[in-house]
Amino acid sequence: MPILIDGHNLVGRLPALSLQDPDDEQKLVGLLKSYQARTGKAVTVVFDPGEAFHVPQARFEGRVKVVFAPHGSNADAVIVRRVRRATHPREWLVITSDRELTKKVSSYGARTMTAEAFSGQLLSPAADNSPDWKDESLSQDEVAEWLALFAKRDE
Repeated sequence: MPILIDGHNLVGRLPALSLQDPDDEQKLVGLLKSYQARTGKAVTVVFDPGEAFHVPQARFEGRVKVVFAPHGSNADAVIVRRVRRATHPREWLVITSDRELTKKVSSYGARTMTAEAFSGQLLSPAADNSPDWKDESLSQDEVAEWLALFAKRDE
């Protein structure tokens, strides 16, 4: 399921980030790259144009797609347009705590999650990457058994 994120809305919900930080977007993208690597999910983050001039663009940072809304528009409009044009909008998960945006994308069939709820997943340790098995050392007797087994095979 592709994830579409209202970038500045999420920044405002993360304790370690601040909308006043000029590097807030890059810091969020760093967190999203780690999340994407851990989960394998398709992630797109959309930012408002902001005070600093950003050419409207879409680029990849690792496997995270980063989109800046054009001037005269905003992230909400870009997100709504993407969901509306999606072939299967029910497959999309939109991350935002903006109630109006949630209402709009839900009307097209997209699923939503609040930025607060997603921040818990974003900041959680990589528990889902741990193997289902434990790496345990063999006892001296087990090593001897294996060595004897392979020695017989070589005869």
